[in-house]
Amino acid sequence: MAVSLKDIAKRAGVSQATVSNVVNGYRPVGEATRARVQQAIDELGYTPNLSARHLRRGRTGIIALAIPELNNPYFAELADAAIRAATERGYILLLDYTDGDRDKELLVADGFRAQIIDGLILSAVHLTRDDIASRTSETPMVLVGEAIYHAPYDHVVIDNLAASREAMRHLIALGRRRIAFIGAHIEADRAPSLLRLRGYTEALAAAGLPFDPDLTVTTSGFGRGDGAAGMRALLTLAQPPDAVFAFNDLIALGAIRALHDHGLRVPDDVSVIGIDDVEEGRFSIPTLTTISPDKEMIGRLAVEKLLDRIEGRPAGPPAAFQPPFRLVIRESAPSTGPRQASSSSSSS
Repeated sequence: MAVSLKDIAKRAGVSQATVSNVVNGYRPVGEATRARVQQAIDELGYTPNLSARHLRRGRTGIIALAIPELNNPYFAELADAAIRAATERGYILLLDYTDGDRDKELLVADGFRAQIIDGLILSAVHLTRDDIASRTSETPMVLVGEAIYHAPYDHVVIDNLAASREAMRHLIALGRRRIAFIGAHIEADRAPSLLRLRGYTEALAAAGLPFDPDLTVTTSGFGRGDGAAGMRALLTLAQPPDAVFAFNDLIALGAIRALHDHGLRVPDDVSVIGIDDVEEGRFSIPTLTTISPDKEMIGRLAVEKLLDRIEGRPAGPPAAFQPPFRLVIRESAPSTGPRQASSSSSSS
């Protein structure tokens, strides 16, 4: 027989309304009372009917996370954090796949699944601020990633300029002077690529190093194959690079493979650093030095801000949130001498 709130109230010696307040988190309940109710819940094995609860509030209890890539482990790790955060709050999170296609991104943003979801977390690639500002759907939305800035929605994004400068400072501190950037993109609206390239050039200027356009490699994508192809192109130069700053970890891993195939050693001949801190980089040979964004915080913040909007909690005007990042020093670009400490640096 199903356990009811009345059964719990009788066991705990409180009113049914008090049990409801504890179960649903409606209003503060004294710690001693809450403990008695929770003990009764545990003893009776009560499981709340989350679907019914959401339906009573006019919601489905389902939110969606729309991502551009399924084969990029960064998005898998981000989705894992978001799913766990949603589950803790009694929501189901669905994954939607846009393949980085503009039409699909527009379709998702404009409420394609509005009849089944209460809110959307969107990682867009091609959409602009104007696209988002002209959105007609009333479904609450939170943006993650770096493609769109200053849109009228909450936005969770790392500081790409600061992250790129930190990666470059590390390579420069190692004595590297011909540092290549792999991952510039052929499409001008790819904001993350533009920001990371800008951080690269600013760090060169700050160190008094010249910018050599031959060391900037444009790629059509952001995968391992793109990194390997970019590295092979760099190795045809009369003066190849002595270090590589890659747009992301997958490009960095592809570059390492191409260097190995060419008979060069990492980091002895060429140091390599990426961004994302995907698990694969912790087991590659050599292990990958990288900028590690707090993916757990990114996923959790995105879910929390979305649920605040869905559930009508005071959230203020839309805002941007910047989770921290840290430099993780591993074998592909190890510290070999004294270096100026950074507040975001660490090693593992």
